[in-house]
Amino acid sequence: MQLEVLDLIIIGLYLLSTVVIGIYLKKQASKNMESYFLGGNSLPWYMLGLSNASGMFDISGTMWMVYLCFVYGLKSVWIPWLWPAFNQIFLMIYLSIWLRRSNVLTGAEWIRTRFGDGTGGKLSHMVVVFFAILSCLGFLSYGFIGIGKFIEIFIPWSYVGQFMPFDLTAEQVPYVYGILFTTIATFYVVMGGMLSIVWTDVLQFGIMTVSAIVIAGIAMFQVDADTLMGMVPEGWNSPLFNYDLHMDWSAYIPSVNDKISNDGFSPFSIFFMMMLFKGFFASMAGPAPNFDMQKILSTKSPKEAAKMSGFVSAVMFLPRYLMIGGFTILAVVYFSGDINAAGSGFDFENILPMAIKEFVPSGLMGLLLAGLLAAFMSTFASTVNAAPAYLVNDIYLRYINPNASGKLQMRASYIISASVVVLSTIIGLYVEDINSVLQWIVSALYGGYIAANFLKWHWWRFNGHGFFWGMAAGIAASMVFPLVFKETLELYYFPLLFVVSLIGSVAGTLLTAPTEEKTLMNFYKTVKPWGFWGPIKRKVMEKDPSFESNKDFKKDMFNVVTGIVWQSMLTLLPLYIVIKEEMGILSTAAILIITTLILKKNWYDKLPEEPIKVPENKEEKELVSAN
Repeated sequence: MQLEVLDLIIIGLYLLSTVVIGIYLKKQASKNMESYFLGGNSLPWYMLGLSNASGMFDISGTMWMVYLCFVYGLKSVWIPWLWPAFNQIFLMIYLSIWLRRSNVLTGAEWIRTRFGDGTGGKLSHMVVVFFAILSCLGFLSYGFIGIGKFIEIFIPWSYVGQFMPFDLTAEQVPYVYGILFTTIATFYVVMGGMLSIVWTDVLQFGIMTVSAIVIAGIAMFQVDADTLMGMVPEGWNSPLFNYDLHMDWSAYIPSVNDKISNDGFSPFSIFFMMMLFKGFFASMAGPAPNFDMQKILSTKSPKEAAKMSGFVSAVMFLPRYLMIGGFTILAVVYFSGDINAAGSGFDFENILPMAIKEFVPSGLMGLLLAGLLAAFMSTFASTVNAAPAYLVNDIYLRYINPNASGKLQMRASYIISASVVVLSTIIGLYVEDINSVLQWIVSALYGGYIAANFLKWHWWRFNGHGFFWGMAAGIAASMVFPLVFKETLELYYFPLLFVVSLIGSVAGTLLTAPTEEKTLMNFYKTVKPWGFWGPIKRKVMEKDPSFESNKDFKKDMFNVVTGIVWQSMLTLLPLYIVIKEEMGILSTAAILIITTLILKKNWYDKLPEEPIKVPENKEEKELVSAN
């Protein structure tokens, strides 16, 4: 099936609108570094929240979750806790507030406020910059090929090629499509920086939401609830589980049982507890130095940072799971025969594009594909914005040209943004093995990230040396363990990985001198974290008896638990709506209302009023940091 002219027009109008937005916002974004990378801290929190939600509404993630929902039914809502999906709850409750209080441009710059400019501070700064750049390159180098392959399904080169003076081989087509769409995304990022990213993301999220509602409507109209339940195993429509899943597809699609076995999520209760363990520490470590952190730093104040992070969950899960549920039940009812015929050779991640081709009418297909393109371009664009922020602010301005004028800084930002995309594209095009190596290293980086970044918030004695050696030990272990624990999910050896990284962090800290007392006092007084800060807290209060320390640990943890339940209901409710399960709708809606009221009273109404002045220039910024 090919796209109709109407679909192509809709996609073309969407792509044109992103270019126009980039050109229109170029002048406003190019005022200074804060305007370019953080939107001048002038964007409303709800727009940043929509932008962040749009960046997380990606194609590959959606394809994966449609597969999970098909195979595991409503129990699939727990599996994204592998990321962990509930990290946004920790951010909304307190971590976004702590991060935004630092008033910095990047995560690497934040490291200086915590560990200072000594040897330990420089080592920790270096490893964070390395983490950020390699993570961005790793994503960009493979991301454009994925979008190319997805679009090729709907716009075959045999259709486009007749208008072109050249021909391509089957292997070249995804690369050409990928380069086309990444070039457009790069253009509006380079032109308008964070401002154009946010404005295009808002447009993109609107497209995705409309598409999701329509898809859910089509599915509910075409699929009868009784028919659906007759084609899935017992327990498919329940999120509850015992020690094991007991999900038996033998009487329906036997090959699905092989898929369940290969996924390695059983016994599910142990898998679930391991997800909770890893997710808790990963969430408390705070956001990685990527686009999520940049959106938090772009808010106007700590209060707006918290509201922005909460808004992400509130607006993203309902439409996303309406779309996932809609495509899933259409696939179960109409594709089961095809999947059975294909046997074990069927690729379940093709369910999404198959369902789109089969059920989405002309016009809506163009809108939906524009939305899925938008989701890809949103994530891509935010990553393109994040990488140069580190290269310009943390390398160019710190080590190469500290006295660069504002005009020269912006020129460097343009050049570096474009260069990052070109480099990552070359890597993906010509060095296939590098891509897998990069992904392995990125995985290792994240494996080594958690322990050190958990300690940096909560333990005063933890220093830059501990941060560096904790990251290094975790990264080394993450690269070795997959070779030792072959065919074992990383989740199951995570506790050992965490211990190795923790030993590196503690040993590196205790074998070296503490961070300079002045740096620690400034950090504690500015960020106001809870945790093991007793000695620093006493010194701050000796100097400033009016200082009030953070006593919100119990309240924050209660709100985190409430928030995780609230977020879980946001994922379950749309699925119950799509499968027309009345008791499920009523029970999840009731819990959602109760948890919303609790969060309103115990979190939202108690958010701190702390407007922060945005430094206008480099000299003022240095003065603020010194004080």
